[in-house]
Amino acid sequence: MKRLFAVLCISVIVLVVLTGLIVPLTVWAGDEKGSASKVAQAELNRMAGKWLRPDGGYILELSDAKPDGKLKAAYFNPRPIHVAKAEWLSMAGRIQVFVELRDVNYPGSTYTLIYDAAKDRFEGYYYQAVQKQTFNVVFERTK
Repeated sequence: MKRLFAVLCISVIVLVVLTGLIVPLTVWAGDEKGSASKVAQAELNRMAGKWLRPDGGYILELSDAKPDGKLKAAYFNPRPIHVAKAEWLSMAGRIQVFVELRDVNYPGSTYTLIYDAAKDRFEGYYYQAVQKQTFNVVFERTK
């Protein structure tokens, strides 16, 4: 009976972890892209600035968020890496940012990030296209 309970607990934990990884990566198919009516311009302006990924020193610079979901982004490692696409959307009242990199050693690598206003940082996933792996990442505002 204890073994059955342990297997059931592990199964539930695995399901929760996998759901947490898959759902954020699939929400970009539609929903509320550029939903300015749900996100005030002041909130969009909060995402502007330089953001540091502390685990590697990478810099993501965001600016000029528009109500239609457009966003300017620059990425540095430490040299500039070409940003092919940058956009934001509102999902359940939270700002989400998607950035696609297309450059040498970055053939379609992407960031899918959610802004955490309470911590003033972005949290999410980095898909490393060369390795075909996804990593949890955090970007903190630089001072």
